[in-house]
Amino acid sequence: MAVGLVMAVSGMVYAFDDGDFQVWHTENQEFKVNKKSKITLDEEFRWGDDASEFYYHHYDAGFVYSLNKYLDFGINYRQVYEKKKGEFKEENRPHVNAILKYDFYGFKLDDRNRLEYRHFDYQADSWRYRNKFTVKFPWKFTRLEIQPYLADEIFLDFRNKAFSRNRFYSGFSMSLTKNLKGEIYYLLQSSRSGNIWTDANVLGTKLKLAF
Repeated sequence: MAVGLVMAVSGMVYAFDDGDFQVWHTENQEFKVNKKSKITLDEEFRWGDDASEFYYHHYDAGFVYSLNKYLDFGINYRQVYEKKKGEFKEENRPHVNAILKYDFYGFKLDDRNRLEYRHFDYQADSWRYRNKFTVKFPWKFTRLEIQPYLADEIFLDFRNKAFSRNRFYSGFSMSLTKNLKGEIYYLLQSSRSGNIWTDANVLGTKLKLAF
């Protein structure tokens, strides 16, 4: 695969400037098992250093069960490959999710709570909590049903007992076909290393195929 070739030949050190421009792309598939449960598959690619260097790739597989219209539970396994000191390092990341969903005067509110166990071969394992709150606006435009949204996600590392990252999203979703959805978004990611915070400006795209 072309991605594999990029991973094999790339040997640059992963260290990007504050304010770096990046491009992220996600492909997602959902397969409905029954009215209350589904299987999810996810793959993501990221390019940094002004979108010139491929530095991150993950696979994710999960099972989601809807307890009712307000609450979903999910259990997933994610395999991550991220470039550190010039080579790709592997991380194994099982995670569980509880997603609260509700409507407020046409606004769709989504509160995802995620607990991750991060297993590494090259450093100590750790736990991390993530909370992502999303607001989808009640307006849809054109035949593509373009719908704007805002979201914010916080990351809490248990090992360091610290707030380590924040992601702010602004974007829109659209219906390309009956089964294919798309998203385009801007993401401001602020990451902490010690007492230093650095930002990344991300142009993101997503394709979601649902059956």
